[in-house]
Amino acid sequence: MNKKILCIVGTRPEAIKMAPVIQALQRQRRWDARVVATAQHRELLDEALAMFDIVPDIDLGIMQPGQQLAVLTSRLIVALDRAIEAEQPAAVIAQGDTTSVFASAIAAFYRRTPFCHVEAGLRTGDMNTPFPEEMNRVLTGRLATLHFAATARARTALLREGVNEQTVFLTGNTVIDALLQVSKKEVSHGLNLPQDKKIVLLTAHRRENFGPNMASIFGAIRDLVMRHPEIHVVYPVHPNPNVIGPAHSFLGNTLGVTLCPPLDYERLIALMKKSWVVLTDSGGLQEEAPALAKPVLVLREETERPEAIEAGVAKLVGHDHDQIISTVETLLSDETTYRAMACGVSPYGDGQAAKRIENILFESFFDNKRAQQTT
Repeated sequence: MNKKILCIVGTRPEAIKMAPVIQALQRQRRWDARVVATAQHRELLDEALAMFDIVPDIDLGIMQPGQQLAVLTSRLIVALDRAIEAEQPAAVIAQGDTTSVFASAIAAFYRRTPFCHVEAGLRTGDMNTPFPEEMNRVLTGRLATLHFAATARARTALLREGVNEQTVFLTGNTVIDALLQVSKKEVSHGLNLPQDKKIVLLTAHRRENFGPNMASIFGAIRDLVMRHPEIHVVYPVHPNPNVIGPAHSFLGNTLGVTLCPPLDYERLIALMKKSWVVLTDSGGLQEEAPALAKPVLVLREETERPEAIEAGVAKLVGHDHDQIISTVETLLSDETTYRAMACGVSPYGDGQAAKRIENILFESFFDNKRAQQTT
């Protein structure tokens, strides 16, 4: 009986969220779990996998400088098709909404191999926001055999699109599994930061914010630290040229701002634990920060993770200069509002998502009754 499963990872967030699933599969002798790294993010991916002691069995090394989406997608499909052909797995599994995930889904579909989607069902309803992630996740949802939804809202979104409810499972988010595992470690963030300041963690790297939006965000940050010397902003700068250039141009010599290279996951979590508030356009941080009782200001116009907004622990501020400043200033001046956002409520899981996913996979492919329902 074929019990080989290909686990696809391409970016650091995928590695972090897939790591608990890979670990759960590897702990069980009933699987031959093979890890395929597309290396859509080379250095960041390698660091994340090493932190969880995961070594890729296949490394596609797909990235090239200045690679456009169409080229990246086509190269990924060809490389993943070859890997699936060579490995002949019972199933392919990947997490999220990157180009690596979409390419994995379509390559598996072409090979008539079941594709299993971790963190399925996220939707903004706007194919351009975020771009191209919304398109990736919608099309992946049409191609997937099994859908592992992190929240009830995500499950409902899939059912509304006509997905067979027998193939949709509410599991919680594996990022909470990873967060709880890593946050137990006593790791320093390793940065020389002032001890008497409120630390603001900033991350901004999404394609939809490139250009004027990024300039507006950075302008707001610059004005905030000038108006409020009691805060200090720490920005691990993404290596994308569309980010690193403007970041250093706007904030490179700004008193009250520390720019640093991307931190590995352990150091990022350590920094988040020391932070007063998080400003981010990242999907993962919207999930992680509330679990660490840190208010989140989301630097996007839409979010496919509205549960934290509804719980009152996150707020959409977009890229509007004045909105960013006024929201931070409210948190500075109103302790009641701050405490309400820093209450530690996490709507994204209990740390057992990967175990649930592994059990569902086994029942779906090797329990005859369940297997009949999902084919």
